[in-house]
Amino acid sequence: MPYTTEEGGRLNNFANEPKMYTAEAPSDSEKRNYLILGVLGALLVGGVLTVAFYASSAG
Repeated sequence: MPYTTEEGGRLNNFANEPKMYTAEAPSDSEKRNYLILGVLGALLVGGVLTVAFYASSAG
């Protein structure tokens, strides 16, 4: 476990903070991929719900 040293040589066992970075905006191709994945996910959920509805009313 890494320790930090305070004034006077005292050890401090608080966690070291990670280096900060700025997030970059998604590119056009990444935006398109997010849209495609969102549509595919919505179709998958819709399909599962449709199958569940018909399976529950089939009895």
